[in-house]
Amino acid sequence: MILQEDDISVVIPLYNEASVVEELYARLSRSLTAITLHYEILFVNDGSDDVSLERIKAIAIQDQKVKYIGFTRNFGHQAALMAGLNYCSGKAVVIMDGDLQDPPELIPALYKKYREGYKVVTAKRNTRAGEGIFKRLTAKYFYRIFSRITNFYMPLDTGDFRIIDRCVVEALTKMSERNVFIRGQIAWLGYKQTYVLFDRNERQQGKTAYSFRKMVRFALDGITSFSNFPLKLATVTGFVISAVAFLIILYALYAWMVLDRTVSGWTSIIISSMFIGGAQLICIGIIGEYLGRMNIDIKERPFYVIEEGNVNTDSFEIQEENTKLTAS
Repeated sequence: MILQEDDISVVIPLYNEASVVEELYARLSRSLTAITLHYEILFVNDGSDDVSLERIKAIAIQDQKVKYIGFTRNFGHQAALMAGLNYCSGKAVVIMDGDLQDPPELIPALYKKYREGYKVVTAKRNTRAGEGIFKRLTAKYFYRIFSRITNFYMPLDTGDFRIIDRCVVEALTKMSERNVFIRGQIAWLGYKQTYVLFDRNERQQGKTAYSFRKMVRFALDGITSFSNFPLKLATVTGFVISAVAFLIILYALYAWMVLDRTVSGWTSIIISSMFIGGAQLICIGIIGEYLGRMNIDIKERPFYVIEEGNVNTDSFEIQEENTKLTAS
């Protein structure tokens, strides 16, 4: 059945994925054509150092359904997703990674479930091929802890791969925070949600751009965006340390007044001082994370800067002829 124009948009952030762009496009086209002829594929080049953008441009010349946005530099995976959500036009929008670990062949199953009336259909990982035990364990327990410390349900064992309705897209684009955690924001919005199980593929080419440092940063962004639990933990830690210190004072007074001896020891003083000082620094760091987020939001800098593309934006309009000139 042929539906209305712009039935589906697929938003794909790319960072140094030149080796898989052609295969990704071919598999996406086959999967989407099985659903409707009215679709668009929107690639967001997140400041790639390779020829990813050039290959996207070459594909866009041959297929008018292919759109692209190019950033001035690397702004990050979540920023690229938000840019795609801002400029896509589909009634239903698929967001997925561009490394082929998220199989395009799953899109028809996601769309079928979406047509049953769900506003969000998430691709839930049944298996995670090619990932080490450390990454699997940290991901597993992070999302379980996240669900415990927030006041809404976060789907477990999922990433950003999902299909969402236009109303969800509009709600997401109205959120003004700069430290984005899209999968958490979608869960926070509510709406009728479900999932489709799939086996996640091993990365075919290159290596992941998510280093351990970026994973930690991503986790901190998620926690500080949706929970005050770290602040509460800092407060409780302060009370516990104060209580222990008070008990030590009582014991010292008891030893001096009743036992007629004083509590002495250079080692114990140094250890207790370092413990209290470390706890204070941790608490200050937690508070600093929240203040840092507020500082970034107050500045209201652009979340990303677009350098070129073949979509209409607030800052420029590049039509098909300009796209052909640029790509040539």
